[in-house]
Amino acid sequence: MSEQRLFPKPIADRVTTPFSSAMQAWFWFVRCQASRIEGARVVADASDVVRPCDPDDIYNAVMRLRRENVLGDRHLQVIEYYGLVERTPDPRDGREKPKYDLWCDAMAALEDALIARDIVLPGAEDAFHHPEKMIKMTGELPPCRL
Repeated sequence: MSEQRLFPKPIADRVTTPFSSAMQAWFWFVRCQASRIEGARVVADASDVVRPCDPDDIYNAVMRLRRENVLGDRHLQVIEYYGLVERTPDPRDGREKPKYDLWCDAMAALEDALIARDIVLPGAEDAFHHPEKMIKMTGELPPCRL
């Protein structure tokens, strides 16, 4: 049997923008999957923001973590459900607190895997809230009326 050779998929010559977190990458993946189900052809470099991967790369990273028993069936159920509803579990709700813990475990494991593949930029999510990088809002904001 001949040896199978794998060639990386070419990505556009444009500058790629890594995700700031595994959570951002996961929600992107779920939206891409929903678009695929509706018939769209989803590739990494088709939009204004060029991502350093295809949606399948996120899926493969999750499945690799599952095969290595880092993620269990409950982790997959939680990230699938909350990915589809496009929100994270609310840790303040007693019913969602166990799911929030599973979500955090899954996102931490996924983040490590995606950082290793240069899909997620380490520390980028923290930089969003960094005082030196925040934009000062100017102008007058009127109070809300009920």
